[in-house]
Amino acid sequence: MSRSLSVLSDSICACARSLGFDLVGIAPVLPPAHALFFRWWLEQGFAGEMHYLLRTVDKRCDPQLMLPGAKSAVVVGLNYAPAVSPVTDDPTRAVFARYALGEDYHEVVTCKLQELLEFIRQRVGECQAKIGVDAAPVLERDLAWRAGLGWFGKNTMLINTRLGSYFFIGEILLDIELEYDQPAFGGCGTCTRCIEACPTGAIVAPYVLDASRCISYLTIELKGSIPECLRSLMGNRVFGCDICQEVCPFNQPRAHAPLRASPTREPAFAPREITLAPRLVDLLRMREEQFREAFRKSAVKRTKWRGLRRNVAVALGNSGDPFALPVLKEEAAAETDPVVREHLQWAIEQYATRHPSSRSS
Repeated sequence: MSRSLSVLSDSICACARSLGFDLVGIAPVLPPAHALFFRWWLEQGFAGEMHYLLRTVDKRCDPQLMLPGAKSAVVVGLNYAPAVSPVTDDPTRAVFARYALGEDYHEVVTCKLQELLEFIRQRVGECQAKIGVDAAPVLERDLAWRAGLGWFGKNTMLINTRLGSYFFIGEILLDIELEYDQPAFGGCGTCTRCIEACPTGAIVAPYVLDASRCISYLTIELKGSIPECLRSLMGNRVFGCDICQEVCPFNQPRAHAPLRASPTREPAFAPREITLAPRLVDLLRMREEQFREAFRKSAVKRTKWRGLRRNVAVALGNSGDPFALPVLKEEAAAETDPVVREHLQWAIEQYATRHPSSRSS
């Protein structure tokens, strides 16, 4: 690579860091190293009802279909770890995944990438580019690994040896040549904590996730009824799940690794009061307009009001909260959505199973 490409690449990475990104790397746009595995994973049915993955499989396995002539990818990582870990051990309170505690990451990361792209165009002139943040048909973790941001853990998360795994990935595909970083190197060794900790058994083998059993999928992606055999295993997680990350050693602070589990520097990711262990009964009483206001510009809006009510009903059924039963009965009597009503009735039955006298109350 010429010195001019090296200088340009260094300036792009410096700009990315100035915009607040914690990780940045540059990779050549090549066929994904894990494309065959991704196709096999889809064939096993592990994607559940995420049919959009099947519809876009060819694009995900061939970046040239995403941006013809693409040569380079600038890949970034943005830490979202909160300063204080969410309360998870009170069954009467809801747990939201860490990434959803504050503002919607799609908007935050996209805005920063747009600024970075403007910087690049000021340096090289007009160029073809595509920005992606999670929703784009790109195998992002594969691209991030190639750019040196992290390596694949047994929980299928991308792990950075210094930072851990609580970071968002975003990328800019470009039709220009740049200087490239080396793929990340690392591994889990003999550790299997994530596999052992997953309550629904979603990590069916090292590096293999059956998403249709994952609590994140069940609370967000799945729009219909949650399989009964999995409901009691979901605990009080109402949007997403961090269990496989919570037990990961790379997310634990270490004296020799001060960056591990360090809190995000991004103000937009500061937790909202509504996401910090709210009472489940309060969430169930929330009306649709209140939901829209409380979760405006939040990733939680993706599950919609009915989805959150369904999830909260399951969590209440698992909670054993004696004050929840009257609320559940009141909400079930007024509920018009058949899926939500089914889950409310299931929650009521859990109380009846534990306390037979509640059947007649």
